[in-house]
Amino acid sequence: MAKSILEIKQELEGCVGQRVLVTAQAGRKRIAKHHGVLSKTYPAIFVVHVNEGQGQISRISYSYTDLLTQNISIDFEDEEAQA
Repeated sequence: MAKSILEIKQELEGCVGQRVLVTAQAGRKRIAKHHGVLSKTYPAIFVVHVNEGQGQISRISYSYTDLLTQNISIDFEDEEAQA
């Protein structure tokens, strides 16, 4: 069942600070996966801080419509499994 953008935004606002795995369509048959932390939500977008190795941290922003249209998917990583 499809959610509304408002429901998606409210769900993500409650998860700020959690580790996530973002899977995004990067082309015809390519998929990009990024591990990071959901850092901030804004009215139209949300930001994920990604550690790309060698100490470099970058930010990637996505819109809520990306989740609604399933261009990306977010999986919340369990903190207990990493400990």
